[in-house]
Amino acid sequence: MFRRNFLKFLTLLAGASFLETACRAQSGGKEPPAEAAQEPRPLSQDLQKAGQGKRMKITVITGSPRKNGNTAYLAEQFIKGAKESGHEIFRFDSAFQKVSPCRACNACGMNGPCVLNDDFDKLLRPRLLDADAVIFVSPMYYFGFSAQLKTVIDRFYAFNGQLQAIPKKAALIMAYADTSERERQAMLAHYRTLLDYLNWRDVGQVIAPGFWTAGSVKGSSYCDQAYQLGKNLK
Repeated sequence: MFRRNFLKFLTLLAGASFLETACRAQSGGKEPPAEAAQEPRPLSQDLQKAGQGKRMKITVITGSPRKNGNTAYLAEQFIKGAKESGHEIFRFDSAFQKVSPCRACNACGMNGPCVLNDDFDKLLRPRLLDADAVIFVSPMYYFGFSAQLKTVIDRFYAFNGQLQAIPKKAALIMAYADTSERERQAMLAHYRTLLDYLNWRDVGQVIAPGFWTAGSVKGSSYCDQAYQLGKNLK
């Protein structure tokens, strides 16, 4: 019995050797490629982004009533850079959404639902709570934010406590017709005071003086500044 099994083993071994020799001859005497030598499969987009740093949720709030205005264009450049870095962007154009001014009814108690139930509540409020960074974009009107953006900021009151409890990054993009550094200070002071009150951290500012007519900022260095701010935001 042992001898018969041994002879079977030798026969199988000889057959395997013959097949290996035949394969080599068919491939020109070369060793067949090992699986490890196969080309690596491309990484998924998610894995590629994971190597580029944290993917943030960024809410961009614009305040210009001109669709082709200078700050609208700067916002586009910021968003372009941020998207290239893999960030998720939500843009809210205050001038083209239904946002009512705060009525000072205090029904929200500074930390509850708002009675107005407009686009601010339906669209922007959840995005603000979920955002890692909030970008304020506005022309300077009479030394401050535009009325459209200021109306949005006033509505922060309804969930003031929640906004203060969630650390966020923030940035400011602004443009104005004059070139006086003194004239921009009131708007900058408002921005800084707002961040200090909300416990948010400033991560950059793009301030473009001397631009009045719509689109005149195009081709200026401020476009690249806005793009780089979005591209390098961490």
